[in-house]
Amino acid sequence: MRHTRLWAAFGAVIVLSFAVLGYFGFEIYRKAPPIPDRVVVAADGRTLFTGQDIRDGQNVWQSLGGQQVGSIWGHGAYVAPDWSADWLHREATWLLDVWAQDEKGTTFDKLPAPERAALVERLKAEIRTNTYDAASGALTVSPLRARAIEAVSKHYTGVFGTDPAMAELRDAYAIPAAAIKDPERQRLMNAFFFWAAWACGTERPGENVTYSNNWPSESLIGNHPSGAIVVWSVVSFVLLLAGIGALSWYFAAQRHRPTEDPVYPERDPLIGQQATPSMRATRKYFWVVAALIVAQIALGAVSAHYGVEGSGFYGIPLDRWLPYAVTRTWHVQLGIFWIATAWLATGLFIAPAVGGHEPKFQRAGVHFLFVCLLVIVVGSLAGQWFAIRQKLGFEANFWFGHQGYEYVDLGRFWQIFLFVGLCLWLFLVGRALWPAFKKGGENKNLLALFLVASTAIALFYGAGLMWGRQTNLAMAEYWRWWVVHLWVEGFFEVFATVVIAFLFTRMGLLRLATATSAVLFSTVLFLSGGIIGTFHHLYFTGTPTSVLALGATFSALEVVPLVLIGFEAYENLTLTRARPWVAAYKWPIYFFVAVAFWNLVGAGLFGFFINPPIALYYMQGLNTTPVHGHTALFGVYGMLGIGLMLFCLKGLSTHRAWKTGVLSFAFWTINIGLVLMVLLSLLPLGLLQTWASVEHGMWYARSAEFLQTPRMDTLRWLRVLGDTIFAAGALALGWFVLGLKTGWSLRAEGDPSTEREREALQIGKPAEKET
Repeated sequence: MRHTRLWAAFGAVIVLSFAVLGYFGFEIYRKAPPIPDRVVVAADGRTLFTGQDIRDGQNVWQSLGGQQVGSIWGHGAYVAPDWSADWLHREATWLLDVWAQDEKGTTFDKLPAPERAALVERLKAEIRTNTYDAASGALTVSPLRARAIEAVSKHYTGVFGTDPAMAELRDAYAIPAAAIKDPERQRLMNAFFFWAAWACGTERPGENVTYSNNWPSESLIGNHPSGAIVVWSVVSFVLLLAGIGALSWYFAAQRHRPTEDPVYPERDPLIGQQATPSMRATRKYFWVVAALIVAQIALGAVSAHYGVEGSGFYGIPLDRWLPYAVTRTWHVQLGIFWIATAWLATGLFIAPAVGGHEPKFQRAGVHFLFVCLLVIVVGSLAGQWFAIRQKLGFEANFWFGHQGYEYVDLGRFWQIFLFVGLCLWLFLVGRALWPAFKKGGENKNLLALFLVASTAIALFYGAGLMWGRQTNLAMAEYWRWWVVHLWVEGFFEVFATVVIAFLFTRMGLLRLATATSAVLFSTVLFLSGGIIGTFHHLYFTGTPTSVLALGATFSALEVVPLVLIGFEAYENLTLTRARPWVAAYKWPIYFFVAVAFWNLVGAGLFGFFINPPIALYYMQGLNTTPVHGHTALFGVYGMLGIGLMLFCLKGLSTHRAWKTGVLSFAFWTINIGLVLMVLLSLLPLGLLQTWASVEHGMWYARSAEFLQTPRMDTLRWLRVLGDTIFAAGALALGWFVLGLKTGWSLRAEGDPSTEREREALQIGKPAEKET
């Protein structure tokens, strides 16, 4: 009966949450910043840009790396500026200086305060007034603003071209000379940048906020936090406290209910399990996972170094072959690939073990899927390199190159290929589990949730196919976050929770009924805030105020279950001492403990640190975002992927003891390195940028003028310490995994330690402490 109520709650959360997500998705579509048919000059009707110019310019931006080179509306990389904020400020200051020079014969900053205030008011009327006519499709600008647009366009042409005067600025932005070789392509990208900045500075019809809810912070045009931003931030704080109180009361009430003392098995239940051919075939997936971890971290180190030496790597002119846009794209993409591969391989490993059945041709299917994943990884990375080197046309870039959207950068062909691969994975997992599901019994509820999570993983990636080559950026962002938030942060989380429950129940460390109730309850709790919480990524991406309100409310609820995650960490840690034989699984379980820690710190504390609208208004696009990104993506999903990988590899070698010295070194250095990376570099950088954003505006916090100061340079260099320790741990992990194949990570058959551990595994006798 208890499971029935939980399933009903699960169904209600899914139906209601997606109804809200769908309805307001339509509202975003309806109220997205319009792309005018043409931008015309009021005096003579001259056309500056057409709507097609803006759309093609968006494709130029995407082919260059898109959100991997600076950012638009706050989403993207952090070395170059946010182009929408930068354009808006440059256009505003150009207009003010021209007015001051024409009328007073001096620059704007030298005028007395009253005269500056008068010009600022004139500027607000010029920029914030919406001159788009929906009936004619024309956006009208004054002759003076047309000159400002041409001046800013000339600046960007120099930045992305070969102007020697811009060499120092290009180096600060980590943009190679001649990044865009075709002048027409540069003109088109200028059109897109203008449109993105126009949406940030122009008010919605009938409202006193811009299309981007007054983001970015820009005092010259009156872009300040709106009332909605402040009020819904306060609401989010109150809801968080209320949610924590309610959950604490619930857990306190549960403590007084009678519980049975756990009875742990005297020997390892998995010791006699024989790996099926398809289970053994997953071993090579984990070899690739280890290799990709090392490659990803190496690319991360190179990308970070571009922040201090924009055109090279310790004197090597690396940007000639691997510019920042390439290394950062590959760094982000490989992170998604290896984490997903580890989790998918775990599903393929567990399914036959749980189902007790090896379907016909299952091993062949696992091999075929592995080849497909390799083709996708290599093909998509190669396509992105060709795109950023400007060797592909718009159509070819969309299908095979770089889509320009962070985390879903790969071309549409590779997206479809991956989607088909995920469906194949679902088929392989489902057919192996089906016999156990048909048997019913106590396993059925947990198996059903496993199948639901697996289905969601396969199907929700399809949200990445919902935008087209020239879809309005507001709608592309809406669907992108379906993939990044719902797919990665949502249903992968459910899948991981179920998988860990399966592992512990099969080891006899958790009762099946207890595990099922806990997993269902956690899933309902997490998805209650997590699905609609997707909107907290969309506050300032051309969405209406209602999206901001929902995002603020539900992102606070999303954090609630994470505040008590310490209980999970403590319980996992105590399991390592449940029986002597559990010590053989110590390091996989330790990685699960690290997941709980980083869930609290990375997803919980650092997540809520930037989630309220008033916080994100000033912090979006600053180094406070990678603080959350690194500690949540690697700290939670990466650590979990490593833990699952080690669990499966242990299952493939239950009769051989591991030499765990290297693994111990890897665990501690990876975690310590991640802490130092954040505390010594990323967090101080982000906080100083936030201070600059509050005092001077987003444009200044992201400018070379601010970021290239000696203090900021020192903070970027301090990251080397954490990165080096972190990289050493990753190399040690790769060495250990490789050693499971070569034998150097395994104890010899005659080794006394091996015999003592084997005896402990079989009869429950404590093994002597390893020296």
